[in-house]
Amino acid sequence: MNITLFKLLATPIFIGTATLAGRRWGPVVNGLIVGLPLTTGPISFILASQYGPAFATQAAAGNLAGQVSMCMFCLSYSLVARKRSWPVSAVLAIAAYLATTVLLDRFTWSLLPAFAVLILAVALVARVIPHSSEKHVATAAPKWDLPARIGIATAFVILLTSFARYLGPQLSGLISTFPIFGVIFAAFTHFQQGPEAASNLLRGIVLGSVSYAFFFLSVGVCLIPFGVAATYTIALGAVLLVSGSAYFLTQRGLKQGSDGPHA
Repeated sequence: MNITLFKLLATPIFIGTATLAGRRWGPVVNGLIVGLPLTTGPISFILASQYGPAFATQAAAGNLAGQVSMCMFCLSYSLVARKRSWPVSAVLAIAAYLATTVLLDRFTWSLLPAFAVLILAVALVARVIPHSSEKHVATAAPKWDLPARIGIATAFVILLTSFARYLGPQLSGLISTFPIFGVIFAAFTHFQQGPEAASNLLRGIVLGSVSYAFFFLSVGVCLIPFGVAATYTIALGAVLLVSGSAYFLTQRGLKQGSDGPHA
């Protein structure tokens, strides 16, 4: 496939699907989908195609470590949002993301330690983020919402993949997790549905990071021995399996919460 065409088509399809799914099934499902490698997956594929499997393999460790920063973004936003407006929550959460990324970049990451640290971060953050079992209430989004999300995501993918060679594999992987859509989805949800819905969304993103982790573990392990096509097919299969299990467990937990003991 022509890489330029892939850059222009893949991310819009993924982001559009995530947006429409969130409108249909609510913040929790939206968060699980946003937690998937919607931008980092296409970026990884493009890096493998443009700069070679070795570059993308090294970047996979950065992708895993960088998602820890995303988890810190989610935690910070959800805690601040309980008492503050969405602009304040977004600014402080981005600051937490950047501070975590600067700290992570001080270390040289390999695949398995980065995977282990991310899984540990997901387990801890998911327990701390406030969440509720309130039912989703659909709200009307402005007409410019979906085109804006798609445009921003596509521009980010094109920009990062164009400068990846200068950034190097680890830093490319780290900053590819910048929460463009975490900010957009969280802010819109916070403004339209309130802080509880935003927290549900953000917790979903954190839980979706488990699928993300297995995607990049697959990329890091398989890319050099199996090649680009087979690797990303395996990684996609891992995402579908893990995200499906996460959705089932999340829905089961919400149902148990809503069916709990009554006075």
